[in-house]
Amino acid sequence: MGLLTGLLTLPLAPVRGVVWVAGQLTAAAEREFTDPAAIHAELRRLAADLEAGLITEAEFDQAEDQLLDRLQQSTDHLR
Repeated sequence: MGLLTGLLTLPLAPVRGVVWVAGQLTAAAEREFTDPAAIHAELRRLAADLEAGLITEAEFDQAEDQLLDRLQQSTDHLR
């Protein structure tokens, strides 16, 4: 990038910075969402909530199905 281009696009620098940060946050969220270890931890927390009576069996089944679907998708993605 030349000096003139740098000066002309300087007002856009904050926008480029925000776009970069948003991309980094999206990538981190996707990694966390598809990380098998994180999904297993959520499954353990869900089971503990059921045993503690914090959620019903129906709520547990629904959340468990969603987590198992995510786990399946993450393992399919690794192949």
